[in-house]
Amino acid sequence: MESVAVIGAGSWGTALSVVLAENCRQVTLWARREELCREVRERRENTYYLPGVQLPKNVAVTSDLAEAVSGRDALVLVVPSHTVRTIARVIAPQLTNRPIVVNCAKGIEEETYCRMSEILAQELPQCEPAVLSGPNHAEEVGRRVPSATVVSAKKRVVAEAVQDLFMTHRLRVYTNPDMVGVELGGALKNVIALAAGISDGLGYGDNTKAAIVTRGLSEIGRLGLRMGAEALTFAGLAGIGDLMVTCMSAHSRNRKLGLELGRGRKLSAILPGMRMVAEGVRTTRAALQLGRKYGVDLPITEQVHEVLFKEKNPHRAVVDLLKREKTHEMEEVVASRLKNW
Repeated sequence: MESVAVIGAGSWGTALSVVLAENCRQVTLWARREELCREVRERRENTYYLPGVQLPKNVAVTSDLAEAVSGRDALVLVVPSHTVRTIARVIAPQLTNRPIVVNCAKGIEEETYCRMSEILAQELPQCEPAVLSGPNHAEEVGRRVPSATVVSAKKRVVAEAVQDLFMTHRLRVYTNPDMVGVELGGALKNVIALAAGISDGLGYGDNTKAAIVTRGLSEIGRLGLRMGAEALTFAGLAGIGDLMVTCMSAHSRNRKLGLELGRGRKLSAILPGMRMVAEGVRTTRAALQLGRKYGVDLPITEQVHEVLFKEKNPHRAVVDLLKREKTHEMEEVVASRLKNW
């Protein structure tokens, strides 16, 4: 592809523009704020969101959305998940062709419980939607630290085109036809990362973190399978890979938010001081409703919801998790076998 636009000049959008510049003749990075746009254009560096990473010469920066999207071969949406529908609606009348649209936001729409690809299919029906997800922190990808990610689309030819678009000698890109699993893995792991951060804030250890990650993966898998995902997706980069890096890394904004909650701060006091969106906050509400809709038990998600929105004491949340009724580790698998035992 010759010309690509990255919509959103946060840390991840900036990092991806650096990656795309290796394969595309012209990359346009769209920043919502003119002030940020001017600074990034002049300094060739996004000092606010991704300091220390220089933009290549073939990355143009603009705050004009129509200019950014018109005539591009592909659009890469790197905006918060709760703004994807709004941005898509603004973009729609500006399109002069039928580009591939790659979503990089990891979330679930609260009002409709739609995945991001479903929103794009509704708002940009003339385009081919794809999803990019995986264990990728902008701070490392932007500095070309060896990384791997996953792209998914309904059509194999679209997925492979996006694979070629992002693949570099420092970023390995895999394809996966399971869009449901890839999107749910990327969204739901943020909820579990909040729980992992809470554990760290409470001063708990590696045993606790391991339990949260593994039982969190079980929650993600149970809900994902009910919604039509493939089990193996959650054993891959968009599942356990993304979950691990988000729960463990100092770069993780969801873990950082959970850390502050575990130390006793309230959500209302934490959010105003955050530069970037912690997607897990909104996703927790959506995930809890999806669990109820599909009849799936999500105990970690439920306790995170109580801490976030009902100001439940984090210590009490952990106690309530531990005193749940005894059960089997692989509930659904074991339950089916016990019938014949």
